[in-house]
Amino acid sequence: MARTSWFDDDAQHPAIHERMEKLESFTSALADGEVSKQELSGQEARLMAALKALEPDLSDAQHAKVTTVLVELSAYNVMRLLHELRAEQTRMAFSKA
Repeated sequence: MARTSWFDDDAQHPAIHERMEKLESFTSALADGEVSKQELSGQEARLMAALKALEPDLSDAQHAKVTTVLVELSAYNVMRLLHELRAEQTRMAFSKA
């Protein structure tokens, strides 16, 4: 299978986001605007399975790089969520005024 770049043609925007938006488990979890504990547990299980399938195939150097990417991605996701929540709170506060 041919490798698909993680970036668009200009290497500006992650193409992973586009693939995530096509992920059935993701789109169905967000369809009602809420993520249930069961949906979150299911996503965690799929993530753990993917990581367990990947880890044995990595050299020590690749493992270190992937670990760094996973940590940075996790930090980014939390920061982005908090930023978006704060922006929504601000928007809601000003829309009530």
